[in-house]
Amino acid sequence: MTHETAYAPQNAWKTYTQQEENNQGKDIFALARRYLDFLSQCKTERETIAYVQKKLTEAGFSLDFSQNAAMRPLRGKAIFAARKGRLPLGQGIHLIAAHVDTPRLDLKQRPLIEQAQVAQAKTHYYGGIRKYQWLARPLALHGVLIREDGETVRLTLGENPHEPVFTIADLLPHLAQKQNTRTVAEAFEAEKLNLLMGHCPASPAGEEKCQEPIKSQILQLLADKYHICEEDFISAELQAVPAGPARFVGLDKGLIGGYGQDDRICVFTALEAFLNVQEPEHATAIIFWDKEEIGSEGATGAASRFFNYCMEDLSSAWEPQTRLSHVLLSSMALSADVQAALDPDYQDVHEKQNAALLGHGPCFSKFTGSRGKYGASEADAEYLGWLRSLFNAQNIPWQIAECGKVDQGGGGTVALFLAAYGLRVIDIGPAVLSMHSPFEISSTVDLYATTQAYTTFYKA
Repeated sequence: MTHETAYAPQNAWKTYTQQEENNQGKDIFALARRYLDFLSQCKTERETIAYVQKKLTEAGFSLDFSQNAAMRPLRGKAIFAARKGRLPLGQGIHLIAAHVDTPRLDLKQRPLIEQAQVAQAKTHYYGGIRKYQWLARPLALHGVLIREDGETVRLTLGENPHEPVFTIADLLPHLAQKQNTRTVAEAFEAEKLNLLMGHCPASPAGEEKCQEPIKSQILQLLADKYHICEEDFISAELQAVPAGPARFVGLDKGLIGGYGQDDRICVFTALEAFLNVQEPEHATAIIFWDKEEIGSEGATGAASRFFNYCMEDLSSAWEPQTRLSHVLLSSMALSADVQAALDPDYQDVHEKQNAALLGHGPCFSKFTGSRGKYGASEADAEYLGWLRSLFNAQNIPWQIAECGKVDQGGGGTVALFLAAYGLRVIDIGPAVLSMHSPFEISSTVDLYATTQAYTTFYKA
């Protein structure tokens, strides 16, 4: 990167197309196609962690922390992995952290009802959704049910083109006059986000004896196919997610559209980078947590002690003579999370000088929080300066931004939970349009640039 008096972020497309001898154009789209497959397969935290664990296993990672490449999954919803470096552990680790959960609709524990000649499943939304975006669109069911005998039933319905999908009915405009006068928050009630599950009643022979013949028919279909009963829903985790695969967007395939890119684009790029660097100088690690979208609480969230337990065991196995506190205080971390891209149609909610642009590489967020940086983790200038120099030396396009205007935007990430251990940490990830919607948009070249940035961090 050339240094001039004024500063402007680089367009990543120009950076990489100018380096044709490296064949990066083909690399960009090859990576994007793998990412599309990943997004289409991994629509829940359990599916994402299963994918990560499979990739780590194939790469030779062991559950035994005495090995040079070790991993530890937690209840199918979080995972930690580390690789020994050439330098002693006491000189710190290079860690990338991301979260695997994403906003969605969870089925309630007693979901099935029948009314107005249809069977429905009641839901409880998870994370920050805009409710109207989930109406009148194809939805699929993903998750697990635990039967009384302890057997796990894995369920995915609505992804195969030959399978039925589910949906939530929307009110027709002819009858929505009262709804039109309300605010968005008031117009769409959470208790009306009910999935359409079926319409055919049970057989005529049993219909007279059954008060809910359509619900009964749904239960019978589930019993026939999955050998589950209504009580099994009580010990279940079922999610309604957008049906169908992720896709390229635009004639030039310059954009990627799909569900769950916040924050699975960072999971994918961090894992790619972690596996790319097989002989690092410093020990390298990744950790993927659940529950970030609802505050990072719980045993598998960043507020838990899972990271601490993993690092205790790693330190004991690799370098027992070194205090864990010394390892942590010597370590560097990236909180891999996305940033809101400058929306072409709603530019007024952004402060353009400090807004993230699609196609300009991963975005540093020096601080998080909102309304005066409350709840923030803020990186020190020295750390940001080191990273800036590191990426510039490798000609990796990057930018810096914050989430919206000061009194309008803001948000939190997992960075503050790592900062609590004394790690140097900063948020960095690609910009995303339509964040928290059922169809989020990222830049194909940002996917590549982010992978390059994370790889460079691990190599440093």
